[in-house]
Amino acid sequence: MLSFIRIVLAVIFIVFTSLFALVYCLFSPRDPKHVRFFCRWFNQLHKLVGVKLDQRGLENAKGLGKSIYISNHQSVLDFVTAPGMLQPRTVSIGKKSLVWIPFFGQLYWITGNILIDRENKSKARNTIKQVVEAIHQRNLSVWIYPEGTRSKGRGLLPFKTGAFRMAIEAGVPIVPVCVSTTHNKIDLNRRDNSVVIAEMLKPIDVSGYDITQARELAEHCHQLMADKIAELDAEISAIESGKTNVLAEANSKS
Repeated sequence: MLSFIRIVLAVIFIVFTSLFALVYCLFSPRDPKHVRFFCRWFNQLHKLVGVKLDQRGLENAKGLGKSIYISNHQSVLDFVTAPGMLQPRTVSIGKKSLVWIPFFGQLYWITGNILIDRENKSKARNTIKQVVEAIHQRNLSVWIYPEGTRSKGRGLLPFKTGAFRMAIEAGVPIVPVCVSTTHNKIDLNRRDNSVVIAEMLKPIDVSGYDITQARELAEHCHQLMADKIAELDAEISAIESGKTNVLAEANSKS
């Protein structure tokens, strides 16, 4: 029953926010400032899901300017755990098919995000050049999920090289963002879904890499993120174990 109530409330929230945003953005369509503004709205959904969200490392992006942000992509719940980390003038890259999702798809386009055709490989190669141009011409940062798909409990999947080629060609740093594992940790029928930690790591300077080293850079970032996610998961396990011990002690005393 709790799951049903949460889903209904989430749908109402998304529809209302999207309709408001569509009207609001008509006055300045495709302006990248809208992405962060409305992501901060959607970030509030973590409260509805019953998650305590611990966001760390935002100081690492302070005054950084144009960058490529990369994050692990776990499930649709990324929608409620990561948006609050977006920095000013940061847009994301998504499939063109997103535009056909009622309400959300239209909001995704009008706020200024970048839509690409992933099915057409020749266009995909040209997309890197277009994104690099957009970064400099529109003074943008870009948020990308380098796994290319949701991991759905399979751990951090291998990275595709597109994000790293973009960073090298644009000459901008890469900023990894790691979100602790949410697979099988969030139950919409459970009132309290514990803690999710999202941590922004220090920027990675790509000036020492050339385009032929994109794979090397991707593997370096993958290792950094895998290690950090394991660290965050261990911290959460300790927190949850502590809660369990406290409950066990209370029960034994009673």
